[in-house]
Amino acid sequence: MTTIRTPARIIPRAFPGIKPDEVQEIIINSQIKTYPAGSVLCQEDAVEHTFYMILEGDFEVTKTINHSEKRLLKTLSAGDFFGEMALIHNAPRAATVRSLTTAVVLELSKDGFDRVLKHSPSVATAMVAEISNRLRANDQLAIEDLRLRARELADAYQKLAEQDLARNEFLTNIAHELRTPLMVASGYLHTLKKGVLSGEQLQSTIEIVSRNVDQIVNLTNDLLFLQEQDLVLRDFQPVNLQTLVEQIADKYKSKAKARNVSINLHTLSNLPTIQGDESSLERAIAGLVDNAIKFSRTGGAVDIRFADLGNHVSLSITDYGIGIDPQIRPRIFDRFFHLEKSGEDLYDGLGIGLSITRQVIQQHRGALDIDSSPGKGSTFTVSLLKWH
Repeated sequence: MTTIRTPARIIPRAFPGIKPDEVQEIIINSQIKTYPAGSVLCQEDAVEHTFYMILEGDFEVTKTINHSEKRLLKTLSAGDFFGEMALIHNAPRAATVRSLTTAVVLELSKDGFDRVLKHSPSVATAMVAEISNRLRANDQLAIEDLRLRARELADAYQKLAEQDLARNEFLTNIAHELRTPLMVASGYLHTLKKGVLSGEQLQSTIEIVSRNVDQIVNLTNDLLFLQEQDLVLRDFQPVNLQTLVEQIADKYKSKAKARNVSINLHTLSNLPTIQGDESSLERAIAGLVDNAIKFSRTGGAVDIRFADLGNHVSLSITDYGIGIDPQIRPRIFDRFFHLEKSGEDLYDGLGIGLSITRQVIQQHRGALDIDSSPGKGSTFTVSLLKWH
């Protein structure tokens, strides 16, 4: 059994940034309880309203798979916390948490949490932020676990079965990709509804909600476009490719900045217009820019260049990141395929961005080429017909 720890030490560890007086406010509105080994504090699928911080003892977190198999997700010990979503969202528990030893916990009910907010509104920002981080991390673990299971099963089936598994994984990933921004936005909206935030805290919370809603909208638009991309495009019009790419690069500045990646746009004077559907081209090129940023190393760069080549105009997007393994290179444009892991890094996504890009370029009677070296980076080059 682990050594007992005091709430005054556990709470700041669980929620960095909380002030000492706010720690005391949480303690005042909480209860310390002892449970014997084998006690279930969180029951999967039950709607419960208590958050727990472990002061002493060990717990297991399990989830039921395929209605029968109980899978161990992780173990928890002193200093860890669980049941956090009960404070901000009336949803069923996602897993079961059971004590492995005699355990001592600090319990905070939803009503207690609301009382804390009334006296210390800044607690909401720190707690919801940490809960959101935990949610993202748990989703990444769940996605990785599901992908591992899909790969194990795929080895036992022929191509048709593998395609079915890919579709199932795709649907699972959609659920997780939507769940995180939805739950984050919901958590912050719960805090906003309390009316306890003001000034910079209020503005920051609104921006976080807006950012997560935008993420949901963009994902939904990609899914709709995926279903519609086989339709005949409208009549092509003259498109200023350079201006279009400048607008796309501007939209991705904040994402690049968050990864400490610079976007370098090398413009070309008097670049001819191309023929195309601007909306579709924007989505296709945005997929390449997003891909370059995602697979760049921290502190790296993305270079974008143009060239006038006879009947075509070319656009090249270069990153200096992880590159593409020759074994997976033939599959990177397949629908639902995406790189899941490189080294210790996990990559999210649905595997539809490059598929959309290839389809759009083909519909424009253009070409899409790749030059990549593992560990050195990749260059995607798009060639499109000039407007005549």
